[in-house]
Amino acid sequence: MSNTLTTTAPAAAATTAAPQPGRYGAACGCLQRRAFVGLLLAGAATPALALVPECRRSSAARLIPADQVEGAAQQQYAQLLREARAQNALAPEDSLQKQRLRYIAERIVPQAPACNDRAARWKWEVNLLGSKQINAFCMPGGKIAFFSGILSTLKLSDDEVAVVMGHEIAHALLEHARERMAKSTGTNLGLRLGAAVLGLGGLGDMAAQGLANLASLKFSRDDESEADVLGLMLAARAGYDPRAGITLWQKMGKQSDGNAPPAWLSTHPAGAARIREIENRLPRVLPDYEAAARPQRRFAVAA
Repeated sequence: MSNTLTTTAPAAAATTAAPQPGRYGAACGCLQRRAFVGLLLAGAATPALALVPECRRSSAARLIPADQVEGAAQQQYAQLLREARAQNALAPEDSLQKQRLRYIAERIVPQAPACNDRAARWKWEVNLLGSKQINAFCMPGGKIAFFSGILSTLKLSDDEVAVVMGHEIAHALLEHARERMAKSTGTNLGLRLGAAVLGLGGLGDMAAQGLANLASLKFSRDDESEADVLGLMLAARAGYDPRAGITLWQKMGKQSDGNAPPAWLSTHPAGAARIREIENRLPRVLPDYEAAARPQRRFAVAA
């Protein structure tokens, strides 16, 4: 599967309602302040996530200043968008799949500050990149990107998209990147950005300047397990069915059968053990799903 960005923005899929681009700034995809505050208030009715063990963070992360990690992520994300825009691979504001991602994010984001209070100050961004890669990430500071390949190849439902997004947001909330940096040799991880994973050669220059690979950082098995359960909880509280985690990983597993694993699978190993673990976690998160308001909008899968 190609590791390069496509030369055109991803095709839009149909949705059941007209998009509402006003919730995000057209220039950067950030949640506007008024809308963001409203979303936080809307999510305040759910029990505080900070009270649950799934939100517990490693003390090792404190060895690296959070501002340093989030600042590096902001620079890398901005560079990623510049490279994608130059290649005509950044989905336009009227892309229905981009609107789909942002709508789902608007339902998940209000849950985030209850787990990590820094998230209330993050300038959340959500963008869609035209690439056949099966990949998605959330950098520290709330910088989210999906590659069109993960939507179109896997034919993800809204619930499955929410599970992927919840998982990636969970990594950011639990500060796994910051923890990995602390457990490595200072802030110099010896990782290089972009060219191999993102298909964006310019990002490699940033790694040469000493910045960590925050878009494709490989987390430990424990990190992955933690992100799985917190991600399911975030999706469930946003009104998306956490049982979609099972079908998601079944689809992921089929993609790696007899082939080189997709980019996302290289850092998120699939397998029967992972599916069984998710099944074991469902009794804990299904009550949150049953109590949550359902999304008012549903979107068609990507073409």
